[in-house]
Amino acid sequence: MATSRRVERVAELIKREVSSLIMRDIKDDRVGAGMVSVTAVEVSGDLQHARIFVSIYGTEEARQETMAGLGAATGFIRRELGQRLNLRRAPEILFKEDRSFEEGVRVLSLLNKLSTERELKMSQTDREIQP
Repeated sequence: MATSRRVERVAELIKREVSSLIMRDIKDDRVGAGMVSVTAVEVSGDLQHARIFVSIYGTEEARQETMAGLGAATGFIRRELGQRLNLRRAPEILFKEDRSFEEGVRVLSLLNKLSTERELKMSQTDREIQP
C-alpha cells in the first residue's frame, strides 16, 4: 500500500501527463471534437486504478464523441503512462466527465436571477409605500 503522499504525487503526475497526451499525442479526431481539460485524477491506494475527470467544452454531441475517443485511446494512454512515469504497473484508467463547471454556471445564473427578482420586488414595494 502506497502512502497518501505518494498517491497524491502519482495522481498529479498522471494529470500532467494525460493532459499532455491529449494535447499532443492522441491522433483520434473525436478527442478534438470538444475542448478537453483534465480537472482531477483519483488514484486508488494501491496505485492500480485511476479515475480521470475531464471537462469538455462543446455541444452534447461533441462531448459524447470526445468521451468515445478517450475510451478508445485508453490502452494507448495507459501504455504511455507506464513508460513515462516508470511505474511497476500502469494503473487501469477510467475516464469520467466532470460537469461541475456547467453546474456552477447554472447555480450562479439562478442566484443572479433571484437577486434581480428580489431587487425588482424591493423597488416595487418602495414605490407603493411612497405617495
